[in-house]
Amino acid sequence: MDSEEFRKYGKEMVDFVADYWQNVRDRKPLPDVKPGYISDVVPEHPPRNPEDWKAIFGDLEEVVMRGNTNWHHPHFFAYFPTACSYPAIMADILSGGISAVGFTWKSCPSMTELEMAMLDWLVDVLDLPEHFKNSHPGGGCGIIQNTASDATMIAIMTARARAVENVKSDSSSILSWMASTDIGKSIKGALAKMRNNTAAEEESGIISPHFHDPAVFERLVAYCSDQAHSSVDKGIMLCGIKQRKLRSTIDPVLKNYTVTKETLETAIKEDRARGLIPFIMIATLGTTSSCGMDRVDELGPICNRENIYLHVDAAYAGSFLVCPEFRYMSKGMELVDSFNFNAHKAMLTNFDCSPMWFKDGANATKYFNVDPVYLKHEHQAVTADYRHLQVALGRRFRALKIWFVLRRLGIQFIQANLRQVRSDWTQAFLSRKDY
Repeated sequence: MDSEEFRKYGKEMVDFVADYWQNVRDRKPLPDVKPGYISDVVPEHPPRNPEDWKAIFGDLEEVVMRGNTNWHHPHFFAYFPTACSYPAIMADILSGGISAVGFTWKSCPSMTELEMAMLDWLVDVLDLPEHFKNSHPGGGCGIIQNTASDATMIAIMTARARAVENVKSDSSSILSWMASTDIGKSIKGALAKMRNNTAAEEESGIISPHFHDPAVFERLVAYCSDQAHSSVDKGIMLCGIKQRKLRSTIDPVLKNYTVTKETLETAIKEDRARGLIPFIMIATLGTTSSCGMDRVDELGPICNRENIYLHVDAAYAGSFLVCPEFRYMSKGMELVDSFNFNAHKAMLTNFDCSPMWFKDGANATKYFNVDPVYLKHEHQAVTADYRHLQVALGRRFRALKIWFVLRRLGIQFIQANLRQVRSDWTQAFLSRKDY
């Protein structure tokens, strides 16, 4: 396919997508296919010679659309609500067309710098603390992860690295109890032995990463609500640490499931008595199961006092912070170490786009720094290299979606759409016969 064919058939594809959106309600919400249906319409082996584009385009309905789940159908009520818009789709066209891989500033300056600017825009749009901004002198940092699952896992790994650093330095308040308890003294002895073993291993060529030392992991325990998303369970599991789900109760103010400060304080006391080190609390704003919300303003002071990393997963409800009347949910956000939400759920931005912020981006970057010579560049001392804040090396130009959506639709339109979503839900709820 040359550029002229791309122009011609690209316009046909745009028309196809536009027709799909205009007529999506004429399709079924769920496809009427059985597992393995694709084997009846796709050959077992790929073609040896190129096929005509018209033949490929003609197969879309039978192969793709026939088995497509129409998430944006008005009668699709599964999983979670999603939102998309034409500006977001246009952004993906440009991102795919440019096809840049932005692992460092040098590899694509516009990708890095536009992302930094858009994350700063979103701080203002959501009314988040100023210290989250990339432009803030205090070291804040924003990045777009592909999903909330990735953002949560990065938060867990960051907190885990910070805990390991604290354990090895013996300088953290989280370890102050070691000097006065038998269990604490036992742990300190084990740590001293661990340091000796590490030195011996390094002499033999075996490396134990300083900030990600498995010898420390067995003492760590992560906290989350029993309403937390499954991605929290998965992230903790993959990080190889212990987990404790804290029982949630109905909060008299929020009228929803939340972890109380008493529950958190009791867990900390009990687990330290067991010789464990509580190192992260993953609070939620709008869980998938119940839209439960933790009181960040109550949990935050405890986490700060006990040197426990506090991450807030606002994957679903976070978009509603665009509207001032919903910002009661974010009270206490100045106490949070990191925060994420999914713009691809309710902010008219297509998948994938999960903005995340760190209060201390410099520390987080330090924990993920792997710096081979082939990735170094002459500007890295004064620029951001997002590869240090994610698992993958490469990344897409996701900031284009936020840039296009905010500029073409505007904040007021997004606010109106969110309020309409809330209004429709309230009306449907009040009209139920069992209400």
